[in-house]
Amino acid sequence: MSFEYFIAKRYLKSKRRTGFISIITYISIGGVTIGVTALILVLSVMNGFEQEVRSRLLGADAHIRLRKYFAKTITEVDSVLNSVKRQDHVIGASPAIYEKGMISSTRGHQGPTAIKAIDPETAGEVTDIKDKVILGSLDMEPRYVNGRKLPAILLGKYLADDIYAHRIGDSVAVWTMPKQGSIFSQPRVKNFYVAGIIDLGYYEYDKVYSYMRIEEAQDLFQMGNGVTLIEIKLDNYKLADQVAEKIEDELGYPFKPLTWFELNRSLYSWMEIEKWGSFIILSLIIMVAAFNIISSLIMVVMEKTREIGILKSMGASAKSILKIFVFEGMLVGVIGTVLGNIIGYSLGFMQLHFGLVSLPSDVYLIDSLPIVLEWLDFFMISSVAIFLSLVASFYPAYKASKLIPVDAIRYE
Repeated sequence: MSFEYFIAKRYLKSKRRTGFISIITYISIGGVTIGVTALILVLSVMNGFEQEVRSRLLGADAHIRLRKYFAKTITEVDSVLNSVKRQDHVIGASPAIYEKGMISSTRGHQGPTAIKAIDPETAGEVTDIKDKVILGSLDMEPRYVNGRKLPAILLGKYLADDIYAHRIGDSVAVWTMPKQGSIFSQPRVKNFYVAGIIDLGYYEYDKVYSYMRIEEAQDLFQMGNGVTLIEIKLDNYKLADQVAEKIEDELGYPFKPLTWFELNRSLYSWMEIEKWGSFIILSLIIMVAAFNIISSLIMVVMEKTREIGILKSMGASAKSILKIFVFEGMLVGVIGTVLGNIIGYSLGFMQLHFGLVSLPSDVYLIDSLPIVLEWLDFFMISSVAIFLSLVASFYPAYKASKLIPVDAIRYE
């Protein structure tokens, strides 16, 4: 242990002739503690919400969508599926059709719908749709309704409510305009029976999505044996960019893979900006504590003027004096940072395991405040707190190092 650090510790723990200086030092430690705690909790909550949104989106959608440029139909489905499944990290692939249309019920209510046609046998390999059926089942076999054999359709929870078709067996009609034709062309209409209700937990999807078999969509949209895209699931969603690049290299033009991040770029970018914006704003709390460190060190320098003069007269260099007060400011920052980390982690741990802060599930779709503790956040917050404490210590330490020994002793 260097003598500078030893003296810095003694100065920090010693009783002041002016008790006000000690109070400011404690306030500085408390300020750093509160700032670090606040940052840890806010960023952890944002991580929790981000993970919640991502898990819901990835549960409803695949990690990668493979399509053709200009929305052309994929006709070579089997060969493309085989090529995709040979890629590393791919654990599932399923064909799908995405189209738009209108849907109406026998009760006279109608609305727009985003039609997703799936293969019931393989859809569960790429999404969590099987686990999200809250009424009925994903068994999409045709059945007789009022003497007519109708194909099956599943509706999003809120879409079913909007068109008053929330009972198994209700009849609905899906209709769409031909892609090629004049304004006088007749819409194509197909009748279905409601085989189930799906709750993905994401309002924007549950409000508009309806699900049918691929064969029914091919007939409705006159697509032959083609599909609009291939959905792909990976063993690690973070590798989506890497796998998408390999798929594009192998299949080439006109195929274009889109990752989960690209499909929801605006949402994830907004969450990222919000997270770092909060980090910068809440760092101001630590900066206020840093100003307290400056004021407390200046007062310590004024109180210890005689001692500084004695140290210099005994041979201590200006650099050593500088180090003493830098160490003292750093100790304030480190103590506050450690306490902030302990409190922040403890509160986060209790929220994670005991749900101290609950939320109304009908509003937020979750029953408690989500939280994810990431060690990278702890490291970054601690680094910023200690860095600001270090910067705040330099000016008082520099002034102390410039004191002339004779004048310092005479001052007393």
